[in-house]
Order: sequence, then C-alpha cells, then structure tokens
Amino acid sequence: MSTTHHNVVELHAVHKTYRLGEHVVRALQGVDLAVQRGELLALTGPSGSGKSTILNLCGLIDTPDSGDIVLDGRSMGGLDEIQRTLMRRDAMGFVFQSFNLVPVMTVAENVDYPLFIAGVPAAERRERVAAQLVAVGLQEHAQHRPDALSGGQRQRVAIARALVKRPRLVIADEPTASLDSHTADQVLDLMRERGHAEGAAFIIATHDSRLTKRCDRIVALLDGRLQ
Repeated sequence: MSTTHHNVVELHAVHKTYRLGEHVVRALQGVDLAVQRGELLALTGPSGSGKSTILNLCGLIDTPDSGDIVLDGRSMGGLDEIQRTLMRRDAMGFVFQSFNLVPVMTVAENVDYPLFIAGVPAAERRERVAAQLVAVGLQEHAQHRPDALSGGQRQRVAIARALVKRPRLVIADEPTASLDSHTADQVLDLMRERGHAEGAAFIIATHDSRLTKRCDRIVALLDGRLQ
C-alpha cells in the first residue's frame, strides 16, 4: 500500500515552455514535487525561476507540456476546461499579494462568495462564514468593507475566503509581500494553524525570508529546476 493518498498534490516530471515571440522560455524542466496534507511548502527562487508556473499548474490555471499533475491521487491530465474549473472551485483556495477582495462586498460577503458560487445552502453558509471569521479573528469586522481594514486584516479575510471551502490545496502568491513584519508573522501563524487544523496543503511562492523560516519545507527553484 503506497502512502500517496497523504499527498494532496504531486508533480511528476513536469515540463513547461512558453514562447514569447522568437524567445523560448523553459519555465519548468522536469520538476518532481509532492506536497502533503497540512504541509506549508515555501517555493523560493529569483523572478523567472518557475515559481508562478508551478502555482498556475497546481491551480489548474495552466497545463504542462509533458509530465503529470496529480491531485488527491487523481491525474489532472484528461480534464476538460469545465472539470478543471470545478476542481478549482471545489478543491482549491487562492491567496494573492493584492488580496483580490471585492470592494463593494462586506467582509462576510467576501468570505461567503465561494460558498455561494458552489451552491452551498444559505444556513450552512452563514454558519461556516461565521466560524471562519472567528478562526481568523475578524468576527467584529463581518459587516465592514475591505477598504475599512488594514492590509493584514484584508489578508486574513483572503485566508478566510480561501479556507471556507475546506479546500485540499491553498495556493498563495507572495501573501506577505505588502505587509509589515508583525502583520506578516500573524498572517503566517494563521496560515500554519489553519493548514494544520484543516489538513489543507499550502504552496506558497515567496521572496520573504520571514515566511520561509516558518514553513514546514522550503523548495528552491532556479531556471525551471528544483535545487
């Protein structure tokens, strides 16, 4: 019996090349990677090293030229666009550097939105949103708009929104880049605590040494290869 079911996502010999006019960018050159339940994995490396490409592939926003992406033991290779969209909707959460909250919605509505899209009944949505806001310490701000919040609070809203779906995988792109040190620490502690509590795997692309120190594992990329 193999232990692969503990791995939320696996990359097997993944290659990805982009063409920019005459220019060929070998974004990934045979990458193998596995991320386990509850693990916070930091992806580091200079700009252009392939971090964003890995995020886009694991998030099913892009497809590899060769190799395989496996999510929860299932190959993503044969999925059509609709199936990929449903996988993203149901199994994944996303956290961005710029928070990407909807400014005209309250904090609670922002967190509720993925559940609304997924067709979760209203009563269950209310319960899950309330619990998630308590978990990130923002229950007092449920009815505020994002622009009334600090950067750190907005990032906590984004984490609550990512986790309210109970995703198996959370993809975070430079989540602490626009935060001061103290706030970055709080956001990271929250991601760790929620990841471990809910068994979600986090893949975090970052240049931030404050963040890498607190992740469970660091993977360095250079020129499309793992170091």
